[in-house]
Amino acid sequence: MSSLFLLAQVTPTTAQWSLSIGLIMSFCNLFAFVIGYFAIQKTGQGTGLPLPQLASKKTFGLPELLATMSFGHILGAGMVLGLASTGVL
Repeated sequence: MSSLFLLAQVTPTTAQWSLSIGLIMSFCNLFAFVIGYFAIQKTGQGTGLPLPQLASKKTFGLPELLATMSFGHILGAGMVLGLASTGVL
C-alpha cells in the first residue's frame, strides 16, 4: 500500500502542448541538425534528399536527416520534461 502512495508522488509533471513547446522542439531539432552536419564524417552513403544541398561538397542524405531529427526529438523531449518539472513551462 505504501509503495502505491510513493509511486503516485513520483509521476512527472507534463505540460499541455503550446507554442513555446513547439518552439523548443523546433530549436532542438535545428540544433541537432547543425551538430550532425558538422559531426557526421561519412555522409551521402544512402538515398539523397530531393532538396538543394548546402554550398559545401558534403551531401546530406536521408539517413543523416533521420538520425539528426531523432536526436533532436530526444533532446527536445528532455528539454520539455525538464522545464515542465521545474515549473518554467
